[in-house]
Amino acid sequence: MSAAADVNADAGPDPGQGAGPGADPSASAAPGPRTRGGGRGRGRARSRAQRETRAALFFLAPDAIGLLVFVAIPMALSVVLGFFWIDGFGNFEFIGIDNYVRMVKDPQFWNSARVTLLYLVVLVPLIYVVGLGLALLVQQRFPAVGIIRSALFLPYVISIVVVAMVWQFMLTDRTGVIASLLSVVGLDGISFLGDPRFALGTVIAVTVWLQMGYYMIIFLAGLQDIPGELYEAARIDGASAWQRLRRITLPLLAPTSFFVLLTSMVAVVTGGLDMIFVLTSGGPANSTSLLIFYIYQQAFLFGDLGYAAAVGSVLVAFLLLFSGAMFLLTRGGRFSHDD
Repeated sequence: MSAAADVNADAGPDPGQGAGPGADPSASAAPGPRTRGGGRGRGRARSRAQRETRAALFFLAPDAIGLLVFVAIPMALSVVLGFFWIDGFGNFEFIGIDNYVRMVKDPQFWNSARVTLLYLVVLVPLIYVVGLGLALLVQQRFPAVGIIRSALFLPYVISIVVVAMVWQFMLTDRTGVIASLLSVVGLDGISFLGDPRFALGTVIAVTVWLQMGYYMIIFLAGLQDIPGELYEAARIDGASAWQRLRRITLPLLAPTSFFVLLTSMVAVVTGGLDMIFVLTSGGPANSTSLLIFYIYQQAFLFGDLGYAAAVGSVLVAFLLLFSGAMFLLTRGGRFSHDD
């Protein structure tokens, strides 16, 4: 036998050919043993996903518990208390929807609602425009830009009561700093906090001054996430500053803008009590009586806790509806590359 025949004999039959005419054609294609590598990989992926889920729940638990204890439960109790008459001395009585009927007929409630709506419609756009404008300004590189950023943000870290007291001193009629400066140019006799025509506008101006640094920082963080190559390409194509703002900056700031609008709206509606209390106490002639201040009056000045709870429930319902509408109209601030 030749060497070639020995090699063929040792190699065995060709796997591509059958063993013979009577052989099973499926015998040569029989599957080998199943490996477990794929199953182990899927198991490890599931185990990792479960560990990440547990870690996420662990880190979210403190905030979730805080929201439940200090927000969700008080909101639910406020709705329940709105159906009772409560005098604050342990006396209470179930009165059904009488508080809500009284609210509908209460002209002071409607006046506070009108003032709150005006306050919201004017203040939120101002905060947005001023915050974005300052962010665009301090984004540039020029000497002492860090000091300017710190100076603009500084009012936000000061107590609201302290800020309001300083501004009240500065806005005092005839003897305040601002009144003295205006008298030099012949604009004396203006009562910024004592005239119903100017009181609400003055409160809005002070609030913008207080809040603008915080929203400037938020907008600045959003601007720094926009790739600089987009602006360079737009300049090469001859786009003006306004076109770059409208076509690049504002669309890519959509998530940041949504956050600013939502948080500023909630802060304006629920956080104006300290400023109003110190500057005007709701006056003059109830021209600065926001709903949050009206709730404070009913609960702690007049002792009508049930009615205050009913008004608070309506205010919370308004915030929830307005926030839900913002989520639906803006898709939660999300955007796509096709926008």
